[in-house]
Amino acid sequence: MTEKHIVLEDIDPLTFYGVSNVHLQMLRSLYPKLRIVARDNVIRVLGDEEQMASFEEAVEGMRQHVLRFNAIKDEDILDFVKGHRKSDEVPDDVVVYTMSGRPIKARTKNQQRLIEAYHQNDMVFAVGPAGTGKTYLSIALAVKALKEKTAKKIILSRPAVEAGEKLGFLPGDMKEKIDPYLQPLYDALEDMLPQVKLQDMMEKHVIQIAPLAFMRGRTLSDAVVILDEAQNTTTAQIRMFLTRMGWNTKMIITGDMTQIDLPHSQKSGLIEALHILNNVEGIGVVNLDRSDIVRHKLVTRIVNAYENYDKEVKSE
Repeated sequence: MTEKHIVLEDIDPLTFYGVSNVHLQMLRSLYPKLRIVARDNVIRVLGDEEQMASFEEAVEGMRQHVLRFNAIKDEDILDFVKGHRKSDEVPDDVVVYTMSGRPIKARTKNQQRLIEAYHQNDMVFAVGPAGTGKTYLSIALAVKALKEKTAKKIILSRPAVEAGEKLGFLPGDMKEKIDPYLQPLYDALEDMLPQVKLQDMMEKHVIQIAPLAFMRGRTLSDAVVILDEAQNTTTAQIRMFLTRMGWNTKMIITGDMTQIDLPHSQKSGLIEALHILNNVEGIGVVNLDRSDIVRHKLVTRIVNAYENYDKEVKSE
């Protein structure tokens, strides 16, 4: 009688086991000569050696499937058990899948240009109004790089510009004061990675989320580095950030020129960087516009209304 322990690496065990362990129960019924016990991400198997080999192969196929698609169905499990199927490849137009199994892919022409620019350049500027998916899509590209092991870490940063409230007056320690600025980045990651795995990656610094000020003095290598809300950087800040680039690193800089929260006397570092770095080889620039807004239809109307208002103010 053979006993083995199988570790479900890099996936959410709850997705693998199914709601109320329905997938696990299915495996037990398909392998009656095995005693299968699961705890957290470890499956302990005891029993017939021949069925054990088949079980290991099926479980690995299922694990690969969940790793790619963040979901698995009963019919998929049957195919893996019967040996009729190897793990499917992700379609070319899909970046990654969300935790609910929804594919993340370009929904507009400019979003597709952003994906292409990322693959063709080491540094990409993605500029456009709210709701165009520039940050979400950028994080999806970073998660894909991590899953495919073309990058060893993800580094996400934002300038902690005070819009309305002063940091010193917010409650809590420094982390609690800063986290609200970084919450949109956490939200996107939680949509694409299992909660336990995300927490583990952050504890091991495989995924790092930090204010822009924390980037000074670092060299960022073997990583996908994203600077969000770059319109709120000063000239010195964005110059410091861009020169942190190390070997085997890709940088994505996102910003919205209509939401600059800097004092009126201070010029946006993003505007200046786009002017200075125009036509530099290895740097791609993608401009998204109102037609790329993928949020609620009201967001498009709000953006249009404000653009028209800004034009009226300038013409007065």
